[in-house]
Amino acid sequence: MRAKQLIPNWLRNYHRKWLAGDITAALVSGMLLVPQGLAYALLAGLPPHIGLYASLLPLIAYAAFGSSSAMALGPVAVISLMMTSSLSPLAATGSAEYIAAAIMLTLLSGLFLFAMGLLKLGVLSNLLSHPVISGFIAGAGALIIVGQLPALLGIEADGETASIQLFHVIEHLPEAHLTTMLFGVVTVILLVFSRTWLPMLLFRIGTPKQFARLAAKLMPMLLVLLAIAMVHWLKFDDKLAIIGEIPRGLPRITLPNLDWNLVYQLLLPALMIALMGFVESLSIAQALATQRSERVNADGELLGLGAANITSALSGGLPVAGSFSRSAVNADSGAKSPLAGVLSALLMVPVLLYLTAFFGELPLTVLAAIIIVAAAGLIDFKGFIQNWRYDRTDGIAMLFTFLGVLLFGVEVGIALGIGLSFATLIWRSSRPHIAVVGRVPGTEHFRNVVRHDVKTHKNLLFLRIDESLFFSNISAVEDRLLLELKRHPETRELVIILSSVSRIDGTALERLHQINKDLQRRDIRMHLAEVKGPVLDRLSRSKLLERLSGRIFLSSYIAELALQKEQKELQEQDTGEDRQGDASPSL
Repeated sequence: MRAKQLIPNWLRNYHRKWLAGDITAALVSGMLLVPQGLAYALLAGLPPHIGLYASLLPLIAYAAFGSSSAMALGPVAVISLMMTSSLSPLAATGSAEYIAAAIMLTLLSGLFLFAMGLLKLGVLSNLLSHPVISGFIAGAGALIIVGQLPALLGIEADGETASIQLFHVIEHLPEAHLTTMLFGVVTVILLVFSRTWLPMLLFRIGTPKQFARLAAKLMPMLLVLLAIAMVHWLKFDDKLAIIGEIPRGLPRITLPNLDWNLVYQLLLPALMIALMGFVESLSIAQALATQRSERVNADGELLGLGAANITSALSGGLPVAGSFSRSAVNADSGAKSPLAGVLSALLMVPVLLYLTAFFGELPLTVLAAIIIVAAAGLIDFKGFIQNWRYDRTDGIAMLFTFLGVLLFGVEVGIALGIGLSFATLIWRSSRPHIAVVGRVPGTEHFRNVVRHDVKTHKNLLFLRIDESLFFSNISAVEDRLLLELKRHPETRELVIILSSVSRIDGTALERLHQINKDLQRRDIRMHLAEVKGPVLDRLSRSKLLERLSGRIFLSSYIAELALQKEQKELQEQDTGEDRQGDASPSL
């Protein structure tokens, strides 16, 4: 029984009819895995074969733990950029020390992910808001594009920030290597054409829609093969910078050298890479699951990504995460289970054993073009416009995260993004929506007096608070309450509707005590209505309910009926006393 539980659920329930789709998807997405593995290893400042190592065992490890049926794992652009930013201050790019630090960074990020999975911390995917993630990814995409321009154009240009590097590229543009630039620019044009126009063109000439999309997505691999053929047959290796020698053979399983000083320096970068890889991968997995009417287990994704990164480190690879482009290709090609990823990984075996010399002739400018076009797809202009129109706060958060990454680097951009996520949350919560409400005639429903034609009462005021009460917003609530009492000076009964309040913290509780006392001195009773059970339980352990000048009502309608009845009885009693006073003989 225990041995059976070690077999992944998808494998225990595998249907034979899925095999054809999984094999097709493996062949198609595996063709993309080779150029992207090479490209993103170079982007991370590592030898290209390390990207191929990361495309083998990690995919098998993810299949054992992950929960997505179609997500394609491997090296990705954003994580590679984060690696470069983290490791560049520690060692010379491409050196043995740099490679050792990269493998340790991969191991630490994997351990973080796996530990978070064991601790059921999938909720951490909510740490960053979607606009902040989009802003970070867009900024990373812009950084990647600027960083790849020198390789694309065949010039020397560097700089501590993207703006300085872009200035150097423009300054040295007249020195661009003509052949290199021609290869690179033509590759960019063909890739852009394949993304925007080729599917439509193929579809119009009668190609099936699904095949037309796949053909466009396979264009990077086709251009890679074409560029290698041109270099080999036309002897362009002396005119173009190429990848060069790629070690032949499969990766060896080894433990990284343990350097505690290095571990200490890499803890924070590893945590950032782990979180970003998880958030990016989970968003891909959830999107695919929605299309397929499936469910994704966030904790299972943490375990799968953790196992994949640990395996990548042990086999000498770099950090891996879900890939937007390969996952889309994987799903469109008919992937039915994680077996497609396993088969894609197995395709790396003949590549590493027999084809390394072939891929060693790939021009660097072509790889740069592939990276640039892929990175351009990360910049979501439409998403920014939508966020700006829907909620200016989200738009500002996205814009400032983008600028933070672009102007100050990845670490500052991530820190700014996390800070903006929390700042946005606190800003919104500190300005709760509070509405004066009245009853819709003929119903028991209470609605905002500004939006609906409702019935109100002269000395009875209903206020609905649409946010939990805590230290940062209770002052705003008190200010609004006093403002409404000033607008309604005849109020003698204040009913606070708490239907949307899920929690009241200690600071808010103390202020409610004080508000209750202040209202009593003004001869105004404070009532509570529609209090949630958990909130009422907590309030019952305080003195507020004992000292409350008014009552607690099950609903606003019941409060209206009861308080109207009390007021009517008081008026009748006052009228009777007045009549009795008028009828008594004068002294």
